Amino acid sequence: MKLSLSKVVGGCRLGTLTSLGRKGAQSMEIPGCLLYTKMGSAPHLTHDTLQMVEGVPVVAQLSLSGLADLHEVLAEYKEGIGKFIGMPKSVLYCSLHDPVTCCPPGYNNNKTVSIWGFGGRMEMTASKFMAIQQVIQPDWFQCLSDGDTIAGETSKKRAKKSVDRSLSFLDECLQLQEKSPELQQSLMIGVIEGGDVLEERLRSARETAKRPVAGFLLDGFQGKAMVKETKLKLLSSVTAELPEDKPRLIHGIGRPDEVLDCIERGVDVFESCFPYQVTERSCALSFSYDFHLNPETAVAKENGQTDVEKKENEKTNETFSGAEEITSFEIYLKDKRYEDDFGPLVNGCSCYCCQNHSRAYVHHLLMTNELLAGVLLMMHNFQHYFGFFCSVQDALKKDRLEQLRTIISRQAL
Repeated sequence: MKLSLSKVVGGCRLGTLTSLGRKGAQSMEIPGCLLYTKMGSAPHLTHDTLQMVEGVPVVAQLSLSGLADLHEVLAEYKEGIGKFIGMPKSVLYCSLHDPVTCCPPGYNNNKTVSIWGFGGRMEMTASKFMAIQQVIQPDWFQCLSDGDTIAGETSKKRAKKSVDRSLSFLDECLQLQEKSPELQQSLMIGVIEGGDVLEERLRSARETAKRPVAGFLLDGFQGKAMVKETKLKLLSSVTAELPEDKPRLIHGIGRPDEVLDCIERGVDVFESCFPYQVTERSCALSFSYDFHLNPETAVAKENGQTDVEKKENEKTNETFSGAEEITSFEIYLKDKRYEDDFGPLVNGCSCYCCQNHSRAYVHHLLMTNELLAGVLLMMHNFQHYFGFFCSVQDALKKDRLEQLRTIISRQAL
């Protein structure tokens, strides 16, 4: 994998990751996102329906928590997870946890990190972790790390312990990788830990950067526990310590406004679990990202909502809380007012759902619990989200990111 930067503006990095995959034939534009999957399959979609989505990322994300139970099966299969799940040509990235699933705190120690699969909790030593990676044979994989730090609740001592453990796991995993013929073509992503303690974050970044890793994962920034100002300050400080020629990944950041915050602080690669979460709460992504439009009219042109509808959406938002809280970037299609709305989910959208079906039809499918509702929403939400990243790249190329930022900010609550 090689990172070529074509432009760096105010911390934003525009470039291309080349030589991806076993044959080195794939490439990926950054800033970009991964294809979120569950055990190699995009949620609600088959491989055929996924082909109908435009702009699908070349790198697909799998989670170790979903694959660990298949360890023995994959060991007998011997040809890796790519061929096993029918994605032999895809570039596969194996993360430690599923970003949609919350992991209970307090189960990591000096020797093991706990993950939660279908059979419950599994303790991972470095040797067991690398043995599973050997049979998965991913193109990229997140190194074992202790990310069990909750912002505001983690002491400096616990943050230091998190960094020490993660560096120890990294060194052991690197040694095991050198001895593994199956993993010679796999790239290890080093993990930056340290909770919300700046001193430990910087130490983690500096020490991890000294190791021969292919890229860096900025862990522990997901969720709402960390204050926004603290999060952004930490990101700026950490990315300043990392080498320019290796990609920076982040987990759990999906809202368009938060994505732009991170891009402006040097983050390159994001997840795409946000569209799945939107789909699961019966919503459709409906936000403008056309930076060519006047910010005053961009939102109305994109989703066709009136001021009354926007106020109604705000009321709907108030009925949700926690993981189910909808954002201002989506519309809740179970709402009664959509039962006779025969317009597309988003005006001008080229996705299969918007070209062939209406809000009223998707509302009907949701109210009758038809499985097709998830399929159509997932197709739309994925394509809309991938289109947003294409717009970010285009805005950077044309020095128009500030216009895009203004449009997105006007839609954020």
